[in-house]
Amino acid sequence: MTRTVWDSSLGKKTVMAVSGLIMLLYLVVHMLGNLKIFFGAGDFNHYAHWLRTIGEPFLHYEWALWIIRVVLVVAVVAHATAAYQLSRRDIRARPSRYVHRKPRSSYATRTMRWGGIILGLFIVWHLLDLTTGTVHSGGFQSGHPYQNVVDTFSTWYGDVIYIVAMLALGLHIRHGFWSAAQTLGAGNRTRDRALKTIADVLALVLTAGFVAVPVAVMTGVVS
Repeated sequence: MTRTVWDSSLGKKTVMAVSGLIMLLYLVVHMLGNLKIFFGAGDFNHYAHWLRTIGEPFLHYEWALWIIRVVLVVAVVAHATAAYQLSRRDIRARPSRYVHRKPRSSYATRTMRWGGIILGLFIVWHLLDLTTGTVHSGGFQSGHPYQNVVDTFSTWYGDVIYIVAMLALGLHIRHGFWSAAQTLGAGNRTRDRALKTIADVLALVLTAGFVAVPVAVMTGVVS
């Protein structure tokens, strides 16, 4: 049964929709957590420590954080795999007259495709920068996330990478939320306008919320 659902185009679109909404929920919480940096190093570092103690004493140290990470990894892999396979299926389904002529894809399709690639590369860089410290500038300090964030956004390339990725994220959310709503059957004539508005607001708020942090470091509001 699971295999049959996965093999169908509708099944893959449903997987994309559900995994996308899981990631969207995480992004909302993550953005709110990021904004605690405006309350100072003490609050931000305390928040980062609290994330590792969620569920104690029922759960051990960092268990809840690892559960969240595993769920996110599964969601990202499922989302990317379904998107790739649907793209390949769409290419194979095109008439043979397209063999010698490149077909035009819609603006939304191009945005989702390239936005997904940009975000995938960004996730790798982001983890290597602020989680493992492998590519971090200024000397990574374990247990001092506030200083690590300031270090990253004190470099021009850290700002450029992050802001470009967040702009891509905003466009991805705007088109993705709408597509997910249609796939899951939430859309109809009376709700379409409201869903489009929600998609626009979510994209704008999340983009602005994430971009606010590097901008604050660049302007000296956070230092």
